[in-house]
Amino acid sequence: MSLAHAVPVKNSSSATANSDSAAMPVNLDVPDTVSPVGGVSLAGVSAGLKRDGAKDLVLVSLPPESSVAAVFTRNAYCAAPVTVAREHLGLANGGIRALLINSGGANAATGSEGVANAREHCDEVASVLGISPQQVLPFSTGVIGEQLPAKKMLQGIAAASQAMGDSAQHWLDAARGIMTTDTLPKQFSVVVQIDGRPITLSGFAKGSGMIQPNMATMLAYVFTDAAVDQTLLRECLAAVTDRSFNSITVDGDTSTNDSCVLAATGTSGVVLDRNHKQWRDFQKALDDIFIWLAQSLVRDGEGASKFITIDVKGGRSTADCRQVGLTVGNSPLVKTAFFASDANLGRIIMAIGRSGIDYLDIEELSLRLGSGNSTDGELVDVLVKGQPATNYSDEIGQAIMQSSEIVVSIDLGMGSSQWTCWACDLSHDYVSINADYRS
Repeated sequence: MSLAHAVPVKNSSSATANSDSAAMPVNLDVPDTVSPVGGVSLAGVSAGLKRDGAKDLVLVSLPPESSVAAVFTRNAYCAAPVTVAREHLGLANGGIRALLINSGGANAATGSEGVANAREHCDEVASVLGISPQQVLPFSTGVIGEQLPAKKMLQGIAAASQAMGDSAQHWLDAARGIMTTDTLPKQFSVVVQIDGRPITLSGFAKGSGMIQPNMATMLAYVFTDAAVDQTLLRECLAAVTDRSFNSITVDGDTSTNDSCVLAATGTSGVVLDRNHKQWRDFQKALDDIFIWLAQSLVRDGEGASKFITIDVKGGRSTADCRQVGLTVGNSPLVKTAFFASDANLGRIIMAIGRSGIDYLDIEELSLRLGSGNSTDGELVDVLVKGQPATNYSDEIGQAIMQSSEIVVSIDLGMGSSQWTCWACDLSHDYVSINADYRS
């Protein structure tokens, strides 16, 4: 299997901790183009929903033979488009033909009027594409608590329907059209050879703040030209989402709008199921694109200057390992120490101790640190079976903490389960971005 079109964007870089300049993504190399997926036609246009006139409405059309699966936020106060999308996904039994996505307004906390508006938007898409309203899934992102302007939405849908195409530029326009506080569009492709034919997986995502597992203020759309049964596609999406988008955190907040869609158009003619000899190759390709997109949200976290990998092993269950990892990744004290490049490792130990797993034995706990792409053998011992490592010093920790990428390895010493999650630091810029978001 090979990654397709992984070409770094020239302006991708990492912000330096404590810099007064605007934060930039942490070592995020975004391809400047992706491989179009057969059968997918799309457009990103400006409907005037954003004050700066940027692209803010995306329309995606899928062929009749497509299978579509989606997962949504677990926030009880879900947005109107999430309510309608869930309903339509059930009614269409996977026979979805179009996606409508807008940024510049979340259509959340908008009551019955917001739901009615989301349905009207689906009716308009159905009218211009010649399909049923139940075959349209709506998605929104932006400020919560404001109604979407009906006239602009309807005009935007009409404009998008006339601008649709399948070129790499159309894909880039779509990736740009769903952005909010993102600093750059996030798109990626993977190509895997199956049955001697190239199978393409391409997708785009948005998200920068209000990011926490159980989905986040994120939207993600991945498409493949393989043919995959609807039930199996749903199972694949649930599993790969847990390993990717549900394993990231920027600030611990779960949004009202988060959604993730996986669509299989079948246009390649390659039919895949669990019995296919190359099924694992396809699963690996899914993992590659989902994990890349998920990590890109953390690398572009609001104000982020550090990308932190937290490996937790030795737990009695994966759920416990996840709980420990996210407690560390979400701790404001831990995150600010990372931002300051301060080797105050007591904060990490504190977070592990308060994580809430009931069998934790500090005499079995081990902690190691590394920088960049450190492998297991290159990590530095900090704690070994609850005791300070004899060769560790504050100077060693300080050198590691200066890196823009840090690995935290936690061994609970109580079982065989493990989990990996990804987090970022908490900077002055995060506060500024969110304080100024609506101004």
